[in-house]
Amino acid sequence: MVAHGVAPISLRPAVADDRAFLLDVYGASRAEELAAVVWSEEEKETFLAMQFEAQDRYYAAVLPAAARSIVLLDGHPIGRLYVDVDDERVLIVDLALLPEHRGRGIGSALLSDVLAEADRRRLPTRLHVEPGNRAKRLYQRLGFEVTEPGAVYELMERPWSTSPP
Repeated sequence: MVAHGVAPISLRPAVADDRAFLLDVYGASRAEELAAVVWSEEEKETFLAMQFEAQDRYYAAVLPAAARSIVLLDGHPIGRLYVDVDDERVLIVDLALLPEHRGRGIGSALLSDVLAEADRRRLPTRLHVEPGNRAKRLYQRLGFEVTEPGAVYELMERPWSTSPP
């Protein structure tokens, strides 16, 4: 459990009944880019559902052991956190919060917990980020550096540390 102000942040495993909520979170994470597209709302919803399903199948196939968690604020779902751990690294697969919960330190608190666990295991932490994503600044503040630049996604890594994130 992550402490955040007055209301506690916690995680619980995602289950099949969470699919509609997870689609909403995914859609919120793509809202900015879709705002520029000249499609009807129905076309956007169809596109988002198709992309969400493709992403979900990909994660299940490539990272079957990843912990898929629903982020809860005072018991209410507000986002998702997917993390995969193996003997070589901790991979933050996805962290997404509903827009009204961004910029409040929740993501930082969740990432700090993941980094603390990686440090305890003496493993580097990795994640992929779009080059222009605002979250990249947060990752850099937490000690991540770009190790593989890319046009679509950059791989960032933070080595394990003996000092808190």
